[in-house]
Amino acid sequence: MKRWLAFTPLLALVAVAVLFAGYALKRDPKVQPHAMVGKPAPALSLPDLTTGVPAPIRVPGEGPILVNFFASWCAPCEIEHPQLMALKAQGVKVVGIAYKDAPANTQAFLTRLGDPFAARLVDRDGRAGLEFGVTGVPETYLVGADGVIIAKHTGPLTPDAAEDLLKKAR
Repeated sequence: MKRWLAFTPLLALVAVAVLFAGYALKRDPKVQPHAMVGKPAPALSLPDLTTGVPAPIRVPGEGPILVNFFASWCAPCEIEHPQLMALKAQGVKVVGIAYKDAPANTQAFLTRLGDPFAARLVDRDGRAGLEFGVTGVPETYLVGADGVIIAKHTGPLTPDAAEDLLKKAR
């Protein structure tokens, strides 16, 4: 009886491992939650990176915009940065939201790589990301002129993904 008790922690660990393995094997890593697509974008004001003055994410009545959640500590954000610069060169309005990042680090990141954003806002505590449904950075949302989220892209923007978002904007 005492020997069986000695193996109880090991048996519990094996049971937990089997449960997690079963979940991981059945979970499709390509599934991306798009809960906010088709719903109005949260009407939020966030501090501007430079001035600290609260500014709206989008101004009512303006055309479609891309809202990009990024961070200086995010390696995939650096990978997508040239695509954001290309969008800026095409005249696409992209609002950048620094997600859970120190403003000084965000500013250094943009100084080093270039600034593709029409507006740079700070989501220091991640509350705006929560309201948008951010699951990780980078994430980009296409918000229509009517304020409804048309599409969401999770991960670094590629030229194909950016073109797909722009087609949906038209």
